[in-house]
Amino acid sequence: MSDQVNTFTIRPVPFRGGGFAPSSRRWVGLVVFVVLIALAEMGTRQGWISALTLPKPSDVLKTFGELYSTGLLWKHLSVSLSRLIVGAALGASVGIAVGVMIGLFSYVRAGLVPLVAALFPIPKIALLPLFVIWFGIDEGSKYALIAFGTFTPTVVATYGAVDNVDRGLIRMGQSFNLSWWSIVRKIVLPGAMPGILSGLRISLAIAIILLVAAEMLGAEYGIGAYILEAGSLYDLERLFAGVTILSILGVTLSTCIGLIERRLLRWRV
Repeated sequence: MSDQVNTFTIRPVPFRGGGFAPSSRRWVGLVVFVVLIALAEMGTRQGWISALTLPKPSDVLKTFGELYSTGLLWKHLSVSLSRLIVGAALGASVGIAVGVMIGLFSYVRAGLVPLVAALFPIPKIALLPLFVIWFGIDEGSKYALIAFGTFTPTVVATYGAVDNVDRGLIRMGQSFNLSWWSIVRKIVLPGAMPGILSGLRISLAIAIILLVAAEMLGAEYGIGAYILEAGSLYDLERLFAGVTILSILGVTLSTCIGLIERRLLRWRV
């Protein structure tokens, strides 16, 4: 019987667990913006796009320069930011607190879920005249509209996130004799945080929309008032400059939420 030597070829096994892990490709978004702006500039210069439909991006950039040089940019932006911060902070903080209570307490859920379900579909812009009657045409009505519009989607996102926390983790905490507050603080809130932050992205976008609507009624300064004035004069350069400011504001808020996610959700793999 001849001796036979069994030889095995060792091949590396590729890692298969990273297919659903998103990787950062920030330059792709920048390239998309640059390509779209370049196409718009080329189309308007070549006459493919009518000047009555879309202004040249270069003209919009000049308008930004004029706004900055005259100081009107910061005057409009600072007023809008103060309204947005106060209204959104009030609505989001109360919304998160109410959403957590709905997720944790059965009686609160039974009492408030039907109320939230009734308020959520109401177009918040339609309530602006009512808020003007209640709080006056000054800042109070604007704060109230933004806060109310931010409150309802934040509540829905928060108690949905609390409901989606893995019950196995909660039972494991109970098996280790953790107190109720320890389970909420160490298991429920961290587990619900991804859903809460995702809901905040939507709520802040709604807050920007309501900010513009509120500033179009009885406001001297603000991005919404600036856009309304430009639209009434059919000044497309100023109109698109105001819309661009809102877009930049939305991207900035989304980036801030992303930074908070990376800081608070470092435990996720």
